[in-house]
Amino acid sequence: MAASSSSFTFSHHATLHSLPHRNTLLTKTQFSVPTKSSESNFFGFRLSHSSSISPLSSYSLKSSIFSKANKGQAAPDFTLKDQNGKPVTLKKYKGKPVVVYFYPADETPGCTKQACAFRDSYEKFKKAGAEVIGISGDDSASHKAFASKYKLPYTLLSDEGNKVRKDWGVPGDLFGALPGRQTYVLDKNGIVQLIYNNQFQPEKHIDETLKFLKAA
Repeated sequence: MAASSSSFTFSHHATLHSLPHRNTLLTKTQFSVPTKSSESNFFGFRLSHSSSISPLSSYSLKSSIFSKANKGQAAPDFTLKDQNGKPVTLKKYKGKPVVVYFYPADETPGCTKQACAFRDSYEKFKKAGAEVIGISGDDSASHKAFASKYKLPYTLLSDEGNKVRKDWGVPGDLFGALPGRQTYVLDKNGIVQLIYNNQFQPEKHIDETLKFLKAA
């Protein structure tokens, strides 16, 4: 028996950076959401829905529309503690490209795959003259254990409380229930040149950022 569905509509006039077609101007969008247990595709993501589901969170929608880290603009500066508890400021990296990737959490399957893929391609990033920075809401101790276990050669920053994630406007996934997985490439002047979002194919972040850096 086919699952029943419900739908909701919202209207706006802004570019949603979390969508695959980031340059599309949306005016009215309708989503159909299954209300019984089933699987469906939502902007290319394969989702599994339970019998009840909450609407898009206001944070997820707001951050998508009012993102502060927009392509062609300077990325907001921040100071966060690294895996060794030392404060790191974004502006210290000016003068070279920087790959900043936000991920949900240490030691989760997708995040571990992504972290190790950045590790395995780290020499390619260095050859392109770029630094790699990973950011999640985990504390410094968690980052230190994660980096040590998987021999990660790059910096992990602790964004406890997700302040920087919110400041940058990183959209959540699964209707705001899951912290978003989004990667930014900044040029040597700190200007955002690429924004890539893909929650369920974490290793593609490495492919896309390297492709962009090599073509730049």
